[in-house]
Amino acid sequence: MASDQDVTAVGRILVDVQQELSTRFRALFTLRNLGGGEAVKWISQAFSDESALLKHELAYCLGQMQDERAIPVLERVLGDAEQEPMVRHEAGEALGAIGNPKVLDLLKQYSKDPVIEVAETCQLAVRRLEWLMSGGDEEKAKCTDSNPYSSVDPAPPAQRKSVSELRTQLLDESLPLFERYRAMFALRNLGSEEAVLALGDGLQCSSALFRHEIGYVLGQMQHGASIPQLCAALENKSENAMVRHECAEALGSIGQDSCLSILQRYREDSERVVKESCEVALDMLEYENSAQFQYADGLLRVNAAQ
Repeated sequence: MASDQDVTAVGRILVDVQQELSTRFRALFTLRNLGGGEAVKWISQAFSDESALLKHELAYCLGQMQDERAIPVLERVLGDAEQEPMVRHEAGEALGAIGNPKVLDLLKQYSKDPVIEVAETCQLAVRRLEWLMSGGDEEKAKCTDSNPYSSVDPAPPAQRKSVSELRTQLLDESLPLFERYRAMFALRNLGSEEAVLALGDGLQCSSALFRHEIGYVLGQMQHGASIPQLCAALENKSENAMVRHECAEALGSIGQDSCLSILQRYREDSERVVKESCEVALDMLEYENSAQFQYADGLLRVNAAQ
């Protein structure tokens, strides 16, 4: 078990703006894996950074940690109109992931936010909390299609259906976003090429938040069949930067040689969040093709030697 001294050593890397962004990302994911109050404190400190990509990932990690000590900082970030929409969105999603109903009123308030990505995220988070409060944990325990990625998702998977049925539910824009997300995560859990292709069709839907989440789940699946759709989204300069960033990270996660050239091409993109995502994705791709045990492998050992 890591000591507070170990956590501090990694935390100092995270908040050090002189470090390469990829190194700071490794520090962040190390802190997420270590967990505990000190890790939450270091992650919270980094919200003063200039990188929207990093701040977005800070909020994501706090949500995945499900530590209620992160709620105050996430509430502040969500309510800060000066923060980039993708950062505020991730803070709202993280509050839903932590699962404490005390944030329900706040999430309902921001469900009407003028920034559509923030509003839709908070609507999803409200639905997730209401699902939990109505016995969602019991439904989750009975679900046969378990999440192989162990992530805390903004919606539970739909009950068992065919890929065709799930695709119809996924793409039906007349349905509540929560129900479409349920289809999304059910398709992800199936993991087949047919499911991957159905998810790829979701990159043509109208909601940027929805398209961004499609990129995220395709990155989790790491299936080569999604590469053409992900590349097309990254190459589309008129696409929302939040979507392009997620598709870049997904390509890095897939880690195939065919992903390398497009990530190198867009590492100088005019959108900072896309540029930085390609830099981090190339680091992830290098990891995928290495013998390292996990993405953040070695940070504690390196700092112990310094």
